[in-house]
Amino acid sequence: MEYFNLNKVIARLIILQRVELQSFWTKKLRKIFGRYIFTNFLSRFFVSETKINQNYYSRMNEEYKILKDNINFDEKKILSIGPGMCGLELIINTRSKNTFFTIIEKNYVSKKIVYGWDIQNKEGYNDLNLLKVFLENNGMKNNCEIYDFDNDDLPLKKFDYVLSLYSLDYHYDFSFYQEYLKKVCTENTKIIFDTIRPEYFNKIFKNVQVLFSQEKKIHSSKRIICDNFLVG
Repeated sequence: MEYFNLNKVIARLIILQRVELQSFWTKKLRKIFGRYIFTNFLSRFFVSETKINQNYYSRMNEEYKILKDNINFDEKKILSIGPGMCGLELIINTRSKNTFFTIIEKNYVSKKIVYGWDIQNKEGYNDLNLLKVFLENNGMKNNCEIYDFDNDDLPLKKFDYVLSLYSLDYHYDFSFYQEYLKKVCTENTKIIFDTIRPEYFNKIFKNVQVLFSQEKKIHSSKRIICDNFLVG
C-alpha cells in the first residue's frame, strides 16, 4: 500500500486535522475568509483528495519510520489517543502481526477550529462514523475499537504501548489523561508523545528518552518515549 483508500469527505477531515497538509492556496483561503467560513464551507469544496492522499500517506510513513527502530508492534495492544484518521495506525497494522488498537477520539468538528494549545481540550476535528469506515476500507476491521472521549466510558485494561503524536501535551496538557494512564499502564508500558517540555516528565516517569526532535520557528517539540510512572 502506497496510499490510502479515501474519499473527498475523509480528505476534508484530514486537512482539518493536519494543517501542514493544506496547500498554499487552501491556507490563503483560510486566512482571507477566516476559520469559521473555511471550516464549515470552503473546506468542503477546495479539496484535492489525490494530493491529500499522497501527502498524508507520505507523512504517516515518515512517522512510522521514526518509531520502527525503537518499537516492535507485533502481538501488542496499542492505545491511540487523539490519532485523527489513524493513518499511522493503518501503516503499523499492515507491517505488524496480530496488533490490536484501542482508539480514543473526539466525535465532532469545531465550528471555528483553532490550532495550537487548547487549555480546555475542547477542539474537535473528527467524525467517528467516518473514521470507522476509513479504517475498515483500509483493512482494519476486527482488530480495533473506537471510543468517544466525551461520551463513552474509557476502557480499563492494560496496554503495551500508548501513542499520542502531536496530540497529548502538544495541543492539550498531559494532566487530562495522567490519572487514566496510570490505571491502564504497567511498569513496562511505553508511552510515546510530543512535547515542548521533555524535562518536565522526569518528575512523572522513571524513564524518559527523546526519540526525535522537531525544530521549528514556533512550537519546536521533541518526541519522547516514557515508562514507569513514579509514585506520587
